[in-house]
Amino acid sequence: MRLKLIPVLAALLLSGCAPVQTVVNPTQLPAATDFGAHANPMEWWYASAYLPGDGLALHWAQFRVRDPRVPVPLMISHVAVTDLRTGELTFLEQSPGTGDAAFPPLRIRQGAWTLTQTGPEPTAPLILQAGPLDLTLTPLKGPVLHPPGYSGSADTGVLFYQGITRLALAGSVNGRAVQGQAWLDHQWGNQIPGQTALWDWFSVHLEGGRDLMVYRVRRLDGSVAQLIGSVVEPDGRVRAVSGLRAEPGEAWVSPQGREYTLGWRLVSDEFDLTVQAVRREQELLSRSTRIAYWEGPIEVTGMWAGAPARGQGMMELVSGAWTPK
Repeated sequence: MRLKLIPVLAALLLSGCAPVQTVVNPTQLPAATDFGAHANPMEWWYASAYLPGDGLALHWAQFRVRDPRVPVPLMISHVAVTDLRTGELTFLEQSPGTGDAAFPPLRIRQGAWTLTQTGPEPTAPLILQAGPLDLTLTPLKGPVLHPPGYSGSADTGVLFYQGITRLALAGSVNGRAVQGQAWLDHQWGNQIPGQTALWDWFSVHLEGGRDLMVYRVRRLDGSVAQLIGSVVEPDGRVRAVSGLRAEPGEAWVSPQGREYTLGWRLVSDEFDLTVQAVRREQELLSRSTRIAYWEGPIEVTGMWAGAPARGQGMMELVSGAWTPK
C-alpha cells in the first residue's frame, strides 16, 4: 500500500470505519511513568494551559492510530490557541501521516511539530514546538495514574490514563513571551472518540497546589458510562474522589447547531465547586479526526473541606462525529 493512501484511510478509520478493537484489560494497569507508545488502536498525548496573565489559552494533541489494514501507525495532531484579549481562536491541524514516537526519553514527531523530553527521568523538562508554540514544560509534580487507572467501560472501550497534572510553562506563543502552568495527559487503549464514546473532561489547578481531574464518559446515546475524579495533592500523591457528582448547568448552542454545557457544578464528599467557561465560542471542528468538540479555559470557585476554593483550568466536551462539507 502506497503511503499517499494513508491520509484517506486514516480519515475513514476515524469517521464511520473505526479501527479493529483489541482487548484491553483494565485490571492490568500500566506504570504511572509509562509515557511511551503502545500497540493499541488509539493513543494520544495532550498538553493544555490557561494563561490568564497573558490572556491566552492553548492545547496541543498528538494522536497515534494503529490498524492492521494500514502498514504503519498514523499520526494526527492539533494545536489551538485562543487570544482572550482579541477573541481570536486559531485552530491548526496536521493531516494523517507518518511520524515517530520513542521512549525513554519521550520523543514525538509529526512533520515539524515535536515534543522532546530533555532526559530519561520522568520529571525531565519537555520541549514542545508545534506551529505557534515554542514552550518548555517543566514538571512540578511526578507522573500519576489517575484512579482507577483508565477511562471508559466495557461497552465504550477503555483508555489507560496517566499524566503530569502540573508543569511550569515558559516560552513563546506566536513569538509572544508567556509563562504559567500546564497540564499533560497520555491515554491509550481501544476506545474510539466519536464512535464508541463521548466525554466531558475537566482539569483544574487549584490555589494552594491541589490539582483536580473530573472525567465523565458518555455513550453515543448520551447515557453516562463512567464518572471518575482524582485529586493530586501538592506533594504529588494521587487519590480518587469519593461521592462525585457532575451536575450540568448553562448550555450553549454553537453556530453549527451543537449543544455544549458550559456551566457545571462538581460535588463530592469534600468539595462543592462551580465551573464556568471563560469564553463560549470555543467549538473546534476537526477535519483530520472528523470530530466536533469544545475546548477552552474555565474558572472554578466554591468550597473545599469547608474553606473557600478557587482555581483555573481547561474543559473538553466531545460532541461527536462531524462530516466536513
